[in-house]
Amino acid sequence: MDSELIKSLIAALAASDLSELEYTSGGETLRLTKRAGAGPVASPVSRPVSRPAAAPETTPEIAPKIAPKIASDIAPEEIRSPLYGVVHLRPAPDAAPFAAIGEHVRAGQTLCVIEAMKVFNELRAGRDGTLRDVLVESGQEVDVGQPLFRLD
Repeated sequence: MDSELIKSLIAALAASDLSELEYTSGGETLRLTKRAGAGPVASPVSRPVSRPAAAPETTPEIAPKIAPKIASDIAPEEIRSPLYGVVHLRPAPDAAPFAAIGEHVRAGQTLCVIEAMKVFNELRAGRDGTLRDVLVESGQEVDVGQPLFRLD
């Protein structure tokens, strides 16, 4: 399966209220499942027929290859994208940004919106702090785990 398709499916699941999503194409099936307190995890359900029948059947998780670990690998001051999509730093093209460099932000304050599959997902600050860096530009595509902001 194409990695861009897998990223889109992960983003669609992350943006929805669904707990599981299954996609089949060309004899391959991909099942995505949300774990409690974590993002979606991808695991293959079936393999192409060309695989030897005698091989033991396993279901390795491929999500760590697609999306870097988010919770354990992030420095406390870095805010990373929870999903793949297009980042918007302003609520409207002519409006002020959600947060400006040097501004004190509160836990729960919207820092940006990430558009994925025509769904707008607010990214909020997890703690109080001062916004030191904005590492992306409005309209830029971002990947899962990509650093977006730095807080002091």
